[in-house]
Amino acid sequence: MTLPLTLTSLPLFPLGSVLFPGGRLPLRVFEVRYLDMVRKCARAGAPFGVVALSDGHEVRHAGAPPEQFHSVGTLATIAQLQFPQAGLIHLLCQGTQRFRIRERRCLPHGLWVADVELIGADLPVTVPEDLQAAAQALDKLLQTLRSQHADDPGLALPEVLQLHDCGWVANRWCELLPLPATLRQQLMELENPLVRLELVADVLERTGIGF
Repeated sequence: MTLPLTLTSLPLFPLGSVLFPGGRLPLRVFEVRYLDMVRKCARAGAPFGVVALSDGHEVRHAGAPPEQFHSVGTLATIAQLQFPQAGLIHLLCQGTQRFRIRERRCLPHGLWVADVELIGADLPVTVPEDLQAAAQALDKLLQTLRSQHADDPGLALPEVLQLHDCGWVANRWCELLPLPATLRQQLMELENPLVRLELVADVLERTGIGF
């Protein structure tokens, strides 16, 4: 499905985590505003937007101020959907394309929607020789995680590897490393995939991972 350059009234799901293009995100949905959103998106085969919270909580509390969230997020498509009991949905989402919010509004029942402009996908950039260690370390880590946590649905490891591509390698490390939320958001927003991987490689070198 080819999306237009802009989307109107895109439903948003503010979370305490950052979704990267190509990433997989398991969600447990029980709030009425999101149960309705997920059902409508599933029926229409439409995406929703995942945005990282800058203030507030994922679950709304009575009397709490509205959530605050970043202006750049990622479209999420529903890859798997389960209804284990009434009032609860388990879903696995796939991150696709980044977007920038132009206008946002909160509907009466608490769901945020926004008019957004889509951000172009990362240009394909081959991992250079001096960053190959980051790709090789990622390959080893994914193999280890897959063998040790094969039955953990919450891990949501990638099914197809693209270890030759700067953006893909950088994005997967950003998901796996224990980075501060603000740094993870800044890395997701970077439009140059080579620079993103260089910054990730700096973190890996400082921590001794793969070097």
